[in-house]
Amino acid sequence: MTIRIHGPATARAPLVLDSPHSGTDFPPDFDAVVSEFDLRDGEDCFVDELYLPATELGVPLLAAQFPRTYLDPNRHHGDIDLELLDGGHWPDEYRPSGKARLGQALIWRTLGDGRPIYARKLTVAEVRSRIERCHAPYHRAVRQLLDEAHARFGRVYHINCHSMSAVANAQSDDGAGTVRADFVLGDRDGTTCEAAFTQVVRDLLTTMGYAVKINEPYKGVELVRAYSAPAQGRHGLQVEINKRLYMDEATRSKHAGFTELQTNLTRLVAELARWAAR
Repeated sequence: MTIRIHGPATARAPLVLDSPHSGTDFPPDFDAVVSEFDLRDGEDCFVDELYLPATELGVPLLAAQFPRTYLDPNRHHGDIDLELLDGGHWPDEYRPSGKARLGQALIWRTLGDGRPIYARKLTVAEVRSRIERCHAPYHRAVRQLLDEAHARFGRVYHINCHSMSAVANAQSDDGAGTVRADFVLGDRDGTTCEAAFTQVVRDLLTTMGYAVKINEPYKGVELVRAYSAPAQGRHGLQVEINKRLYMDEATRSKHAGFTELQTNLTRLVAELARWAAR
């Protein structure tokens, strides 16, 4: 199983959640030369679990079960790293994002510290297989959840759920050593959702005592870009949670703040479901 939908199969409010980077089921064909602990380098640890109680409110949560380093569903399927490919040629649709220079395109070539994940190149057949087994079903599920909610309510609000390191590293756009806010909301500079949606999320989080930034440093990537059309009532917002709020980044384990954050996220989703239904 490469994906899982928690909560109702069909949204009972015009609100849908997805967590593309919290998967920890390592496929047997990964063939990596680094440990599973290291392969969790880019993981949004426990994000699906943080939002899980909110699904009892009638809001579905789609979660990838495979690791982000195996394949990143928050990339276009044509965002191929040619340096990772045997022969250096991709015969299918090619849409590079620039992440290949960091080794972090659709399929990661290196960890965040630059260490290679593989001791060999991947074949075109291997990459196609990962797209068919992981990327395609994830995106089909996102589209179906959003389309069904839109058909029922005439509008849909999509929260793309992520977490971020407390402090930026050398590869980050905000510069090594930058201390990040508690939450970062990304609407691709106001293009993926109406301003009121971004504002209500910001206001609710601020009222809870969190420091919130918008589009700095994360603006949102493929999953909000591809399925947002505000003029048609389709609104997408990427929400990044600072890991320091709920976990120890060194050990990748929860700390005492996890329960409080989980409770606050459930409150957030409940308020957004009511707001979206109005």
